[in-house]
Amino acid sequence: MSDSKARSIAVITGASRREGIGFEVARQLGARGFTVVVTARTGATAASRVADLVRERLDAIAETLDVADPASVTAFASRMEERFGRVDVLVNNAAGVSAFGEKASSADLRAAHGAMESTLFGAWRTTQALLPLLRRSNHARVVMVSSGAGSHGDMVFGLTSGNAMGPSYGVPKAALNALASAFAAELRRDGILVNAVCPGFTATFPGADQMGARPVKDGAASIVWAATLPDDGPTGGFFRDGKPLPW
Repeated sequence: MSDSKARSIAVITGASRREGIGFEVARQLGARGFTVVVTARTGATAASRVADLVRERLDAIAETLDVADPASVTAFASRMEERFGRVDVLVNNAAGVSAFGEKASSADLRAAHGAMESTLFGAWRTTQALLPLLRRSNHARVVMVSSGAGSHGDMVFGLTSGNAMGPSYGVPKAALNALASAFAAELRRDGILVNAVCPGFTATFPGADQMGARPVKDGAASIVWAATLPDDGPTGGFFRDGKPLPW
């Protein structure tokens, strides 16, 4: 393990899947010299992902974190305080999903509540818990991993498109965009940049590439862009590939 004082510390939530966005973000930030804190709901899963990164000679540590569990988030923040004393980048990637083909009129609201808990409130409580550590960074960045599914401006995947991803996915993503705006306005004077990013339709499941999905590395690069913005970079926006998106 490298000296954390010489490296920036990046926390990535929801990085449990090798083919997922969170894991690829961890890989790309690690390749840029960050110490990446790879989190998953179980320690064994996080440790497995970190083993993959260490084999690539990247500086990574595994942490257990369930963003839907307030006690888990509080304990995680305490461990980050003890181990590093600061956090430079927080990527809120953990999210809930909805049933394929779900309609607002017939959605299971218990399931929808669970998706909202993970996607919106999970990012909210994690940002709150790590904010004292982010404030100790000279160049703190917070990225909310959002989606075009939470936008009125995305005619293919957006809220009015009839996309089969369902409102239990899209509505929390729209709320996440709003949360990014609220945090950005509050933290602007602290020099903490907060943005929402859509990675685009990426090949995170078998057969996705045949459906036109782009490589995961490209979607992750969109998030890494926001995580490594210069101090005069934008804040409070919604982006894909560094370009503003309507929402």
